[in-house]
Amino acid sequence: MIILETKKLTRLFGTFKAIDSIDISVAAGEVFGLLGPNGAGKSTTLKILTTLLTPSSGDAFISGFSVKNQPDKIRRIIGYVPQMISADGSLTGYENLLLFAKLYDIPFKERKKKVFAALDFMGLKDDADKLVKDYSGGMIRRLEIAQSTLHRPPILFLDEPTSGLDPIGRKVVWEHITALQKQNSSTIIMTTHLMDEADELCDRVALMSRGKIAAIGSPKDLKASINKENATLEDVFIYYTADKIESGSSYREVRRERRTARRLG
Repeated sequence: MIILETKKLTRLFGTFKAIDSIDISVAAGEVFGLLGPNGAGKSTTLKILTTLLTPSSGDAFISGFSVKNQPDKIRRIIGYVPQMISADGSLTGYENLLLFAKLYDIPFKERKKKVFAALDFMGLKDDADKLVKDYSGGMIRRLEIAQSTLHRPPILFLDEPTSGLDPIGRKVVWEHITALQKQNSSTIIMTTHLMDEADELCDRVALMSRGKIAAIGSPKDLKASINKENATLEDVFIYYTADKIESGSSYREVRRERRTARRLG
């Protein structure tokens, strides 16, 4: 069953096409990755799918609801973990989740049980009463995933979920994302710059370049498509996007990436 579909989805900023008539379909229960260089259109696509931006033309449908015409219905059935920190450092882990439980209209009698279940599942039960400002980067990311899944959404959007984390923190987050997907049969849409992360987690990936889909398929099939012995997903990334990448990132992009890494610890 298809849970997400885009139809000629396009987004303009002035005369610049950030997304150029893209068509994607994602099956329920898939882990689907959006890969591409800076400026490829990944984040813009994610913002449209989570109703933070409206498309200039075309449309996208989540569980049959239109992002253009039914954004309120979509917001009730999705979870979203942005790249920047969304947890409140002045609150405890428990208080952060309780706040989200209220925002999601979880019935009063169920809130405490669901909050503690989410903390336990994400390995944060022993840190429930600790201020989030004292959490490690990996703990913060796991808390944010717990926040976004309290209402058991059928589809979860993750924007660079392990950005700024060390290898150990990244591995723990990977394990919890995998466990979450298996336990809840959730559909997960994620962006990442880490090819090993996409290879490890994603059933399929779409490679974006300059607002278009350059290639789409399973990591295994994409590696086979470039006719290179022992090809990696990084080889695939270079093959499909290298001729379109402008050398280097802008000062603004570098500053944003370093600020994110610093805040996540």
